[in-house]
Amino acid sequence: MSVPAFITVRSTSSRLPGKCFLPFGSGNVLEHIIRRTHQYGLDPIVCTTTDSQDDRIIEIARNEEASVFRGEPVHKLKRWADCCAEFNLEAFHTVDADDPFFDGNEMKKSFQLLIDGGWDMVAPSQSSSAGGATVGYSLTKDIVDRAVALTDEGEDTEMMWYRVSQVAGLIKTILPESVKNPVEARVTLDYEEDYWFLASLARIVGATANRPEIDRFLRRNPDFAKINWFRNQEWADAQASKKI
Repeated sequence: MSVPAFITVRSTSSRLPGKCFLPFGSGNVLEHIIRRTHQYGLDPIVCTTTDSQDDRIIEIARNEEASVFRGEPVHKLKRWADCCAEFNLEAFHTVDADDPFFDGNEMKKSFQLLIDGGWDMVAPSQSSSAGGATVGYSLTKDIVDRAVALTDEGEDTEMMWYRVSQVAGLIKTILPESVKNPVEARVTLDYEEDYWFLASLARIVGATANRPEIDRFLRRNPDFAKINWFRNQEWADAQASKKI
């Protein structure tokens, strides 16, 4: 099954400015994310904003042979809805440009579950949402359109899961864990310490390493995750504060 992968990315970042352009693997973070979608056989669509500061993102996407869409600067849900309309899509999976070690196989499972189960939304596994960053959201265009209808024009919908959860009659599920005891580590990019953790991990296990390989390394070296784990509660608190 073809999986449309919306790589949601902007140049602006308050905690770590320009993080999508930081060196990573054989290129920068955004180039790596696009290449990883190709590695797993996903169909990348770089979904960014109409702001001129995001022109470089479009240039990178085209050089990496990814489709592109430009939309609302802060109304992420509206950007997704318009992207679906542009590409005539009924469903898609979100790929956060903050998550350079996402698991493409888990994304395929999520999207298949969405289609086979008739769900409106398949949320990430609990370990992924807790900082593991293995998988995004699978969403139907219909549920995104319904969520957009509940918002104001130009509204900041960065915390899209909160807005979607407010849609009456939402049919959702959570992707089951792929392993019995997931590794506890922060594998997402928001702070400087995250970058040093992720860049070091890429140098040690390789930027194209799959999640089982990464998990094996982290289980054998439990202190390695301490590089940035202390940031996780701060990050979780910031996520919660943005809901309203």
